[in-house]
Amino acid sequence: MDNGPEPPPEAVSRHPTLFRAIRRRRNPRLRRSDITVTDERAVRRAVKAASLGNAMEWFDFGIYAYLAGTIGRVFFPSGSETAQLLSSFATFAVAFLVRPLGGMVFGPMGDRVGRKKVLALTMILMAIGTAAIGLLPTYAAVGFWSPLLLILFRLLQGFSTGGEYGGASTFIAEYAPDKRRGYFGSFLELGTLAGYTGAAGLVTALTAWLGTGAMDAWGWRIPFLVAGPLGIVGLYLRLKLDDTPAYLKLGEGNVHVNEAANSVETTARGDLLRIFRQHWRPLLLCVALVGAYNVTDYMLLSYMPTYLSDELHYTETHGLLILVATMALLMLIINQVGRLNDRYGRKPLLMTGMLGFFLLSAPAFLLVRQGSLLGVSAGMLMLGLSLVCLLGTMSAALPAMFPTSVRYGSLSVGYNLSASLFGGTTPLVITALIGATGSDMMPAYYAMAAALVGVVAVACMKETAQQPLEGSPPSVQTEKEAADMVEARAPTPKF
Repeated sequence: MDNGPEPPPEAVSRHPTLFRAIRRRRNPRLRRSDITVTDERAVRRAVKAASLGNAMEWFDFGIYAYLAGTIGRVFFPSGSETAQLLSSFATFAVAFLVRPLGGMVFGPMGDRVGRKKVLALTMILMAIGTAAIGLLPTYAAVGFWSPLLLILFRLLQGFSTGGEYGGASTFIAEYAPDKRRGYFGSFLELGTLAGYTGAAGLVTALTAWLGTGAMDAWGWRIPFLVAGPLGIVGLYLRLKLDDTPAYLKLGEGNVHVNEAANSVETTARGDLLRIFRQHWRPLLLCVALVGAYNVTDYMLLSYMPTYLSDELHYTETHGLLILVATMALLMLIINQVGRLNDRYGRKPLLMTGMLGFFLLSAPAFLLVRQGSLLGVSAGMLMLGLSLVCLLGTMSAALPAMFPTSVRYGSLSVGYNLSASLFGGTTPLVITALIGATGSDMMPAYYAMAAALVGVVAVACMKETAQQPLEGSPPSVQTEKEAADMVEARAPTPKF
């Protein structure tokens, strides 16, 4: 904390009592009651509920990306395949247009009424939106009403997703002890990968079993309809939990770690105007980081199967199988990335991921363009290893950028503004750029430009590993850690 310029020594000598009081105010003595000792079982339950819920949310969202070709044929008038694909990706992007609105509604609501209730609500809305798409009539049956209804429920999906990532990452970050926040946070993105892998695996299995004709006729409905039961499971898990210790302590008004935390407690929560006025610097940094991360994330996890089928003429099943194998490998190592960023810091891991995309995107796509199984797998693995450095770190780094009283709201607004501008539009932009330039290297160039922005953003951010969240008390794993921390902060006696 910046305490301003040092007072003149002569002033200190004339008024020693006054300046001792100022120092105590700026650096109050840490008390045992200020420290949260986490319950390991409660932390693991919270991580499981948030991660499984997140997996189900992204299973729902991933289904649409992996059925993009089928959606184009079912819901849009017959024409060129490129036009149908662009229409499908445009509808994919539509959901991202309302994500900032969802973030602005659900984020401040999560700061006012609690993280748990809002995360349960987002789960309900996503399950309804996804299952409803599975029941829609096709264009051949009802004409323009079909794509219109599709857009309506895509908007509902996007609106609910606006409150998901900010809430889930906040939930885990506030439950986790300070020294293991990266490790536990990595389970959130493990859930994301699991959701995408489940969606890709289901679509792949159905396509291989039914064939393209049956998938276009009715098989595409099955993955969407699965979302209903999954949503009920996720809702049950989330409702069983208590709210986060950091949020509950904030409500009690007993956080006395530092002056900044005290000032945070006395302000109104969830005020959007206050977020933009008082926290615009970390908000801009969050937008830049998330923009770079989302472009690379959606390019690999959402767009790549379409690239393989449209540009390299792989079958849809073949492209999805390669992606599933890549994601399965990332799932095996993502928690180790979480451990590494706890030990060495968030910035080194984030910088590794951003530089990886900047330096390796072009070589990776040159390998992919060869078309061989070995070349495609090697190229996707290069991109995947860069991505996992971001996936395993971002969910611990982003919540630490904002104070507890506005964390859910600030993160939801910043994350979803960026995701709306740069994430959901990635497949659409890349498809359009390839069509305009004729170059199938455009995905690599787009990822490199995003990664360059990410390098600058990482260089500007503060290191937060092993530190308490702003506006929250320190969080440790054992009573001994708490006692040692109090002793270390105790003033040295003078004789």
